Amino acid sequence: MDLNGAVALVTGGASGIGAAAARQLAAKGATVVVADLQADKGGALAEEIGGVFAQLDVTDTAQVRAAVEVAVEQGPLRAVVNSAGIGWAQRTIGRDGEYDSAHDLEAFTKVVAINLIGTFDVTRTAATAMSRNEADADGCKGAICNLASVAAFDGQIGQASYSASKGGVVGMTLPVARDLAAAGIRLNTVAPGLIDTPIYGEGEQAEQFKAKLGESVLFPKRLGVPDELASMVVETITNSYMNAEVIRVDGGIRMPPK
Repeated sequence: MDLNGAVALVTGGASGIGAAAARQLAAKGATVVVADLQADKGGALAEEIGGVFAQLDVTDTAQVRAAVEVAVEQGPLRAVVNSAGIGWAQRTIGRDGEYDSAHDLEAFTKVVAINLIGTFDVTRTAATAMSRNEADADGCKGAICNLASVAAFDGQIGQASYSASKGGVVGMTLPVARDLAAAGIRLNTVAPGLIDTPIYGEGEQAEQFKAKLGESVLFPKRLGVPDELASMVVETITNSYMNAEVIRVDGGIRMPPK
C-alpha cells in the first residue's frame, strides 16, 4: 500500500515505539497525526515530521472520534497504529492473606480500559472512516497495526492486568480482521519484546539494569530499539498481503516467570 499523500494516525505517538513509527510513516510520505496525552512532546514531534498533533485519551470515545476527524481533515486516512498503552505490576494476592492486599481492581480495570478497550475503540472508529476511502488496486482502503506484547504469551509474575490486556489485543486480531475484510481494511498486530524506551529511566543504573535484562534475550543479547519495532509496524501497513497476523519482534526471548 502506497502511503505517499495519505494520512496516518498514531496513538501514543509522542514517545517510544509510537514516535519511531510516526517518523517512519512520515518518511514514506504520509501526513502523520500524532495522537497522545503529552501535548509538549507530541506537538514537537508533529512539527518535526510535518504532521499534526491531536490530544487523545483513548478511554474517552469523544476524544477518539475527534482525533480520527483531525486525521480525516488532512486527507484520506489509510494507516492507523495503536501504540497507546500503560503497564502495571502487582501480584494477584498479597503475602498477608488479607482481602485488601489482593490485586487492586481499579488498576486492573484501568490497564484493560487503556490497552484493550482503547485500542478497540480507536480501531472501530478509524476503520469506519477508512471504509469511506477509495480502494487501491488491491481493493484496500486502509490498514491498521495494533501493538500487543510478548506478555500476551509469556506473562510474568505480577503481570496479570498487562498480560490480560495485551492478550485481548492478540485475541481480537483475527476476528476483527475478518470483520474488516468486507470493507477492504487489513489489520495486524505486532508483539514487542524488551524494548529500550523511557520506561527504564536514564543514567548509569538504568543502563546496567537494561544490560542485565538483555542477557535473557536469545539473540542479539540486548534490548530492542524502537526503530526495529517501527519497521515491522510499517511493514504490516505497506505490505498488501499482510493481514490477520500477530508477529513477535523480540530477539527470540521467551520470558521467564520473573
